[in-house]
Amino acid sequence: MKFFSSTHYTPQQLQNIAIDLFCDVLGSILSAIGIYTFAKLASFAPGGISGVALILNHLWNLPIGTTSLVINIPLILLSYRIVGRKFMIKSIRTILINTFFLDFVFPLTPAYDDNPMLAALFSGVFFGCGLALIYMRGSSTGGTDFLTMSIKALHPHLSIGAVTMAIDLVIILIGWPVYGNPDAVLYGLISTFVTSTVIDKIMYGTSAGKLAIIITTQGPAMATHIDEVCARGSTLIRAKGSYTTTERQVLLCACSKAEAYKVRRAAHQTDPDAFVMITETSEVFGEGFIDPTDNVKIQ
Repeated sequence: MKFFSSTHYTPQQLQNIAIDLFCDVLGSILSAIGIYTFAKLASFAPGGISGVALILNHLWNLPIGTTSLVINIPLILLSYRIVGRKFMIKSIRTILINTFFLDFVFPLTPAYDDNPMLAALFSGVFFGCGLALIYMRGSSTGGTDFLTMSIKALHPHLSIGAVTMAIDLVIILIGWPVYGNPDAVLYGLISTFVTSTVIDKIMYGTSAGKLAIIITTQGPAMATHIDEVCARGSTLIRAKGSYTTTERQVLLCACSKAEAYKVRRAAHQTDPDAFVMITETSEVFGEGFIDPTDNVKIQ
């Protein structure tokens, strides 16, 4: 019967499923450390649905994981069409794993109840690491993550960390009247800022690089020399100096951070008078960098 027929997976699919599960478990453990171990007793809400769950836990002692799960239900229904079936199914699996660790594993472990500043910092670090692992596998822990990923799908140029920070601000402010202390807002902001920074560094740090913008009169020779030294191609653009009206060329060369010095040295070896600018790039798509078909949209 078809109902009992097994689904056949390729080795690559099985490997992807195994990596997804590993990242779900590890990400959930790290995020649970951030939420339960460090934030729970520190009297602040770090933002997101987890922050809402912490506030409700503080007021009525409701379980953090289950509360997050219940709040996620309407958000799942609202976000389904935007984020897509595949992302939603993976997120539901992640939410269930995360709920298990928050409500059944970490209540058996001690929570940090000393310095709230350290609690805010370490809460952000662990929570950010956990979310980054989950995000990189095309999943989420639900809640405002659905809204964040929906906004990211509609506006791919936006930083996930920055979008998360904006959404979480309102929830952080609620912590003031709930905990009866303005410090709750400050600690919540610190935790959320650290979380967003860690997410961006982990997700974009490995694909970040440098962009060399070089103004010279020896463009073709310089491009050849850079290619010989670094095996990096360049884009040559004709330009004219606004003051001298001298014809010049502008070279654009995307490279890794380790290659930036080699590119600059090669440029000045070719033309000692070259004007060289090295800028940061968060992501570089194309040959030699990120496959342009990766992480373009949520399916």
